[in-house]
Amino acid sequence: MRSKAAEPADRDTGDVFGTVSEERFVLSRRYAMGAGGVRGLLITVLGEYVRPTRQAAPTSAFIDVLGRLGVDEWACRQALMRASKDEWLLSKREGRYTWWRLSPALGRYLEHGAERIFGFTATQPRWDRRWLQVLARVPETNRAARHLLRTRMQWMSFGNPAPGIWVTTRTDRIKEAELALDEAGVREQAQIFLCEHVGGGDLPVLVRQAWNLDEISQAYEEFVAEFSSPSSSDPIVRVTRMVHAWRVLSRLDPALPVELLPEGWIGIRAAKLFQRQRARWEPAATREWARISREAR
Repeated sequence: MRSKAAEPADRDTGDVFGTVSEERFVLSRRYAMGAGGVRGLLITVLGEYVRPTRQAAPTSAFIDVLGRLGVDEWACRQALMRASKDEWLLSKREGRYTWWRLSPALGRYLEHGAERIFGFTATQPRWDRRWLQVLARVPETNRAARHLLRTRMQWMSFGNPAPGIWVTTRTDRIKEAELALDEAGVREQAQIFLCEHVGGGDLPVLVRQAWNLDEISQAYEEFVAEFSSPSSSDPIVRVTRMVHAWRVLSRLDPALPVELLPEGWIGIRAAKLFQRQRARWEPAATREWARISREAR
């Protein structure tokens, strides 16, 4: 690869996150990466039903919906309280009901998340054939930093073709890479480059060294098998499950340019299925959420 020193990305870096620091959202394991568990499901519910209306919802609505997804009442209440403690949700007591609304910071975060999830096509639509490369070696004795850096870089679509080398076709993620290096405590020893591939081995070989495409393909196969037909007669269950699964896939898949993917990449078919089924199923789920929320009024 031919390299030059990285330059600042040309993108809006306005005050998206309000008074809550951007790092807490970008790098938070609990929210930005916590797709699994009760908190992950809560974020999916907030993003799918509360975000579009920006209206407060009662505790009973969350208990009802998460209960349909197999979460008991105690775990639901705990997730709401933790979200409130972290300033993601704001609560208000009215009579015997507690109502929850998004904090301004979480509202903005969920809007950005919605753009990513609902606009995710399993490929990178435009690529100027440049790569963002990070050289960062962490001592084997510092296992915590090694794990943290790997987790953060993978979440940001970086692949790891060789020890200490991270690459991505997303050249606008310089700032995020710097934050990850800062958190791992290795920024001063790292180097960041913008690169072009000009020769050497075949790029498909590099891609398979950097990313586990077989694992990603298998995840897409499972998604297509599960959601090609309704997975539940309950509209809110089938939509929430599908959106949650797609949210996980959008984190797992680096969404590489088409020219770097195997021919007939299943991710493209899965993305079309997601868009088609959500358009069919979402209206009924939204009506069901509205009904559940109204019952507390």
